[in-house]
This record gives sequence, structure tokens and C-alpha cells, in this order.
Amino acid sequence: MLIIIPDMISREAALELRAQILNAEWVDGNATSGPGSALKKKNRQLPEASPAAQTAQAIVAKALGNNELFLSAALPHTIFPPLFNRYGPGETFGTHVDNAVRIHGGSGTRIRTDLSATLFLTDPDDYDGGALEIEGPFGDVSYKLPAGHTVLYPSSSLHRVTPVTRGERISCFFWMQSLVASTEHRSMLFELDQSIQALTVRHGSTDEEVLRLTNVYHNMMRHWAAC
Repeated sequence: MLIIIPDMISREAALELRAQILNAEWVDGNATSGPGSALKKKNRQLPEASPAAQTAQAIVAKALGNNELFLSAALPHTIFPPLFNRYGPGETFGTHVDNAVRIHGGSGTRIRTDLSATLFLTDPDDYDGGALEIEGPFGDVSYKLPAGHTVLYPSSSLHRVTPVTRGERISCFFWMQSLVASTEHRSMLFELDQSIQALTVRHGSTDEEVLRLTNVYHNMMRHWAAC
């Protein structure tokens, strides 16, 4: 399941966040690479323990907690603290898959990476190249979304960032462990939840069929969720 979340933060907030971190100290992006990715990755990253990163992380974390579409799609159990990367001309990240388990250096917390996300902080007209390409059963899909938009996709997907040839691409990226590990089950729950929300708007939360579907949703969650 691959989902676009428009305006995870507003365009204005995204560009302001980009401006806040632009002049911070950036380091080699391989600081968080697994052994399989290091030779394919050429970019820069904001040190996750830096004051600039921690301020930016708090802004993104608050937005995630307030976004109903994100919560419905991801069913997050644990979210790895958001990170920030930067690609200039010639920088790229070749085809790779995200590590199955991430360990947070500060706390030692381990999470299983069920889902990956990229929050764009740069408008697509401001750079050439730099597309996020995700491989899937029906071919590759390419994303260069407006600032503030997010793409959410299974961490098991092969993906890459094409070389930037003009300008700079600055983005936020993060991983999460979902309450529901199975992509198929999570997709079913998301579709059901979206239908329940739409029917609630039309008929009200006390409608008999809305209550019946809500009961099914929560019983499916009880069956599949790992807390």
C-alpha cells in the first residue's frame, strides 16, 4: 500500500522548516546507512542529535500526531525520530531497501520498519532530478511532490533517489513500526476505516450500519494488532 498524504504540513510551514535547517551543519548521509546502502548513497544529512534536527523533529512529530489520514494508513506503534537529508547536483541514492530493524542511537530503541515515509520540504520546480522512485508489482512509480506533501510506502520496497542535476532537494524521512505488521491487513483496515468515516459523515455515528462496520473494524484490529 502506497499513499500520498497531501499537506502533512502546510507548504508555508514546510518552506519555513527548510529555511530553519538550511544553514545548520550537515554531515555525510552515510551516518545512518546500512552496509548494503553505503556504496550507493551520496547525500548529506542533518545530525540527528543536533539542536536544529531536534527542533525540526518536534515540528514533524506534532504534525504526524494530528494527521488523521496518516494515522489511519500507518496505524503507528513506534515512529523513528524523523531525519533530514539534502541532495545537491551530482548527489543521489541508488536502488536499495531499508533496513528491517532500525536502532535509535540515543535511546537504543529498536523498531521493525514496516513503513517508510518522505516528507518533501522543497517544491519540485526548485530542482531537477531528485525523484523518489519506488518499485512495485506494476512497475516503478516516481514522486516529486509539493513541499509539505508526504509519500508513505512499505519499507520492503526497493527504491532510489535519482541524481539531482540542478538546485537542492531537502526532505524529511522516517520509518515506523505499525501496530499491524502485514501490508495486506493494514491496507484492508485502511479501506474499511475510510469507508466508515465517509458513511459517518452521511448518516451519523449512531447509524446501525456504521456501528456494524465500526465493530468489524475494531475486532479486526484486535485480531491483527501487536501492541
